[in-house]
Amino acid sequence: MKSYMPKAEEVQRKWYIVDGTDKVLGRLASEVASILRGKNKPIFTPHVDTGDHVIIINTDKVVLTGKKLDQKLFRRHSLYPGGMKETPYRKLMAENSDKAVYEAVKGMLPHNSLGRKMLKKLRVYKGAEHEHQAQMPEALELNI
Repeated sequence: MKSYMPKAEEVQRKWYIVDGTDKVLGRLASEVASILRGKNKPIFTPHVDTGDHVIIINTDKVVLTGKKLDQKLFRRHSLYPGGMKETPYRKLMAENSDKAVYEAVKGMLPHNSLGRKMLKKLRVYKGAEHEHQAQMPEALELNI
């Protein structure tokens, strides 16, 4: 009995649109990361990018549970000594909620060249408007 191994050119990709209104940030990010990897498909293979394209809209309405808005910090480093910058999530969600969602999904994908390739299939928008009408994305309801 032979195992089926999909090739990159055989994968058929679909476009999904996810509305972030009243969704919890981490749960939304984990579901989207799973779709980007292709884990929802029967042809999933860990070393092949079998995932679909995902558009996330209304990220300004994504919520964080508990006291995370005040206690959680977004950290980045410039690679220079003393170059760590910290931003509270309350400020980040108010100004750059699309960046917060993007970074949450990025952290849940593999940290290698395959993960970077998967991340290119993600589009994140603050409002309800997006420029991918021509791809005819399907609305995706997440069970979160």
